[in-house]
Amino acid sequence: MAVRKGLAKPIGSLTEMGTIRLGKRTEGRSPALREFVPLARYDQLVFGGWDIFEDNCYEAAKTAGVLESSLLEPLKDELSAIKPWPAVFDRQYVKRLDGPNVKKGKNKRDLAEQVIADMRRFKAENKLDRLVLLWCGSTEIFLTESPAHQSLAAFEQALETNDPSIPSSMIYAYAAIKEGIPYANAAPNLSADVPALMQLAQQTGSPLAGKDLKTGQTLIKTIIAPGLKARLLGVAGWYSTNILGNRDGEVLDDPESFKTKEESKKSVLDYILQPNLYPDLYKDLHHVVRINYYPPRGDNKEGWDNIDLFGWLGYPMQLKINFLCRDSILAAPIVADVALFMDLAHRSGMSGIQEWLSFYFKSPMHAPGLYPEHDLFIQLMKLKNTLRYLRGEELITHLGREYYD
Repeated sequence: MAVRKGLAKPIGSLTEMGTIRLGKRTEGRSPALREFVPLARYDQLVFGGWDIFEDNCYEAAKTAGVLESSLLEPLKDELSAIKPWPAVFDRQYVKRLDGPNVKKGKNKRDLAEQVIADMRRFKAENKLDRLVLLWCGSTEIFLTESPAHQSLAAFEQALETNDPSIPSSMIYAYAAIKEGIPYANAAPNLSADVPALMQLAQQTGSPLAGKDLKTGQTLIKTIIAPGLKARLLGVAGWYSTNILGNRDGEVLDDPESFKTKEESKKSVLDYILQPNLYPDLYKDLHHVVRINYYPPRGDNKEGWDNIDLFGWLGYPMQLKINFLCRDSILAAPIVADVALFMDLAHRSGMSGIQEWLSFYFKSPMHAPGLYPEHDLFIQLMKLKNTLRYLRGEELITHLGREYYD
């Protein structure tokens, strides 16, 4: 809203500020992404959603304290008009939160139908052509696949019987996919990444993406680790700690929710450094991840990394990174990007897992039997080549022999 009113620039948004090279370097063709592919514009977007608290978006933003009043006040009327619908919520899955604005239903199937009704009403009332659903809820407890997740029939039966292996986020995922709506999971918990919902997505044509937006410390890891690997520098240890005081930090103070986040954050280095291929460099890597709830810091998260390296002849070195960042400020532009790209994927007939959007996620969804790609630079190349493919442009490999033959 601030961007479309001209109050601020969309810094951090690839869809709004990014460019894409087309053809050879000598051709000088690098249009803005938003001019190259038919993305929805910010002024075409309408926002709606669910929350366990009854505050409208203006009140919620004031409480969060992320944005200054000078930016919020010009948006007060628009933000105040966005009132959250009652949410699907169960403290079994997020133990450190509770709120009054919660749906009631005879079972989880009934709750999913209520979510579907909310989306249909929102679409009709606002005369919208299309919807995209992003799960931006708090991190749920760590779950693994169960028999209820293995087929659509088993999943729908589990909804009827209130199976505990179906958390709140999965109810939203089912509702969106059932309606043929693109669904992306911005949190690390198990959601659409189960066989039953991927089967449903193939039937309804829903694009899927996730999971766990890559914003702070893990973003830095996926920038630094590929560089260390490219130069074949060894890593003996990587110690990562975070302090944050927002609601995310409060939720992650619960060990079961932290386990979900830890699994997402720790997997990144294994896949980038590939210790099975480079045992002399990374086989004995000691990787530690800590998150500490520290209320005085609010949304201003601090991520601190100590990296113990070794180089030529095994001589040790150290790299220390201290990233004082703003969690929501880093997340906001990529939430918008994911929504716009998921809408583009849907209009382009792309259903199921959208691996080309791995660029945005700590724990990218991928086809069974594949390992996920975590290298940020390879992910960006994959994203841009997908856009070139959609528009019939030559894919860029960076071979470059034609300039010298």
